[in-house]
Amino acid sequence: MSFIRNRQALRSNGVTALSDEEIRRLAPSAFAAEAHESRSHRYAYIPTADVIAGMRENGFLPMSAAQARTRDAGRVGHTKHMLRFRHAGAALAAERRVGDTFPEIVLLNAHDGTSAYRVMSGVFRLICLNGMVVADRQGAEVRVPHKGDVVRQVIEGSYAVLDDARRALDAAEAWQGVTLSRDEQRVLGEAARTLRFGDADGHTDTPITPEQMLAPRRAADAGNDLWRVFNRVQENVIRGGLTAWTRDAQNRPRRVTSREVAGIDGDVRLNRALWQLTERMAELKGG
Repeated sequence: MSFIRNRQALRSNGVTALSDEEIRRLAPSAFAAEAHESRSHRYAYIPTADVIAGMRENGFLPMSAAQARTRDAGRVGHTKHMLRFRHAGAALAAERRVGDTFPEIVLLNAHDGTSAYRVMSGVFRLICLNGMVVADRQGAEVRVPHKGDVVRQVIEGSYAVLDDARRALDAAEAWQGVTLSRDEQRVLGEAARTLRFGDADGHTDTPITPEQMLAPRRAADAGNDLWRVFNRVQENVIRGGLTAWTRDAQNRPRRVTSREVAGIDGDVRLNRALWQLTERMAELKGG
């Protein structure tokens, strides 16, 4: 199955919650009327729509929605979807620990058997309308199978994961005080390049350079502290758009442009790897 994010995902100005109508347009499988026909009678169908309603009742507001695309036409209305929630308390100034950066809850689910409910800690940066997923560790994710009181379990898991997302902001605040040398920045750029473009053996065949992975897209991101370096690398990895020249088989010049990471699974995997990489750099620097 090929997962491709619906890039019409709506955030408006990054502070406005989505309505059910907007979510239905962006991630229609969240409102599937029943489970996919491949599911057995033991599969407890708990629609994501019920979870969204329960989350709203508990102050978790849906801020973005995306749906995977599958090559199997029969699964289109049931395939994997991802929603990001922000607790109403995050609108308070006390929650804005690192500039306009907020803790978020990332919810994944599918009604075709490809995913249980996964509740993960995330961070959203308003300046670039870019969502991140925190490294996989204890407290950063809760998995809820399709059985029992799913809505209650997802809500309880969201509160637990929200605590981890807030701790992630504490870490990011500390990263602002960690200065990286040029060589240390290049190490992160090289690692990010391999994560994004490397094959199963770690071999990287792309003219995109580590320096391009480190390039700022806005003046506010220029600087040598670990938080800004991480933000540059993360955005360049996920958003793509980096251009370089190479030569084809006939030795003719060919321009290459990196693609945006469109797959939901790839987005989560790369975000988590980059966050973990940055955590390790902070530990080495004593930050």
